[in-house]
Amino acid sequence: MEKNLKALVFDMDGVLLDSESICDEIWELLARQMGLPDIQAAIAENRGCNEAMMAKNLTVRYGPGFDCPKFFSDFRVYFTEVERSRGIPLLPQVCETLDYLKDRGYRLALATSTRRSVATRQLKAAGVWDFFEAQAFGDEVERSKPAPDIYLKAARELGVEPGLCAGIEDSPNGIISVHRAGFKAIMVPDRMEPSDEIKKLCWKIGKPLSTLREFL
Repeated sequence: MEKNLKALVFDMDGVLLDSESICDEIWELLARQMGLPDIQAAIAENRGCNEAMMAKNLTVRYGPGFDCPKFFSDFRVYFTEVERSRGIPLLPQVCETLDYLKDRGYRLALATSTRRSVATRQLKAAGVWDFFEAQAFGDEVERSKPAPDIYLKAARELGVEPGLCAGIEDSPNGIISVHRAGFKAIMVPDRMEPSDEIKKLCWKIGKPLSTLREFL
């Protein structure tokens, strides 16, 4: 067990669940339907954010007339269709890695920008809900990632000091959130590779998730 590290706090989308590719698909579809330019840039700047922060970012990018309620309503309809028809698979080696970390004595928690109701349903369906003794959700904090709020909440729920925690993230916004919370930051890239600036904030970088077993 890594010295002075007691808890590991996991992001969900792109770390545990292979959901980011589905989200990107739907954002691209909605961009075509709504005539939105530069959707890849919009996707990148919103990865890891909760809906409230996404709404602010999208309004800045596309103007005050941008119909956020329609965008998110249509997104939920399409995502639910995909979830029901195809399911949301786990990323490789998730269960094996979580088993290993629990056996090593680490306390495990979740910090996801997804709403509690949705994340709970998805994690239970994927069979990994019971690995986590504490959770923090995007609809339960005032400020979204990259603010530190959600990771600080997860640490409070665990009763572990932030300096004794590591956060596992796939996105730059997530890594900034982990770093600002005073955690060790571990990046497991999914849809985005780290920039030089993000690399400087990371304690470790590796993929797939099973690489955690090499140093924890």
